[in-house]
Amino acid sequence: MNDKRVALVTGANQGVGFQVAKELVANGLTVFVGSRNFERGEAAAKAIGSGAIALQLDVTDQASIRAAAERIHEEFGRLDLLVQNAAISNTRKGDLSLQEYAQITLPSNVSLDEVRAVWETNVFGVLAVYQAMLPLLRESSDARIVNVSSGVGSLAANADPTFPYRQMYSPVYPASKTALNAVTLAMMIELESTGIKVNLVSPAFTKTNLNGYEGTESVEDGSREVVRVALLGPDEPTGTFTRWENTTIPW
Repeated sequence: MNDKRVALVTGANQGVGFQVAKELVANGLTVFVGSRNFERGEAAAKAIGSGAIALQLDVTDQASIRAAAERIHEEFGRLDLLVQNAAISNTRKGDLSLQEYAQITLPSNVSLDEVRAVWETNVFGVLAVYQAMLPLLRESSDARIVNVSSGVGSLAANADPTFPYRQMYSPVYPASKTALNAVTLAMMIELESTGIKVNLVSPAFTKTNLNGYEGTESVEDGSREVVRVALLGPDEPTGTFTRWENTTIPW
């Protein structure tokens, strides 16, 4: 098992994260299935099968992040692939449609508490996990970080009046992905003189719990670009922001 690449996928107990973990295991990797709820992580790892390891990881809890890093260090001494997938889209959408929800998350009326809660996971959580896992990634001879973002976070796209999701741009989820893109760019710049690769990926608008299953693509289709980039070899590109199939997204 120590000869296999070791990966950590955050938020891997459901949706895109689960599919990515499943496909990485199928491609011969040992995958830590990160889950805020350990029991759900155990169930996911069991469903994936041999090669999947449940790992309690709440990206908003520093103690949980430290414990996860310590466990990976104790069991493998390194991390070869970090897929930062954990994310939330809201805290109070409830049964509202995406269009209805957009009307209560305008810059003029959005709940600041909701903005903080979403950014805590989608932005600060990603940075916290990066800081904790970087020493383990430095121990790998072929390390890669894949941060899962969204095309709706692209400033260039949203500045275009013809962009179909422009009216949905809000300080909550879309702007959290804009901030994630900026944080990822900072990681890319920090690591560009090292052997550690960093890539940013947008899955498709996937039918998952994240969007109340209003997405248009299957989990399998939505996960394809994340998996493709996660499996890139040591000589493959770093510093990219793409969607399926290897289509560049403007920052």
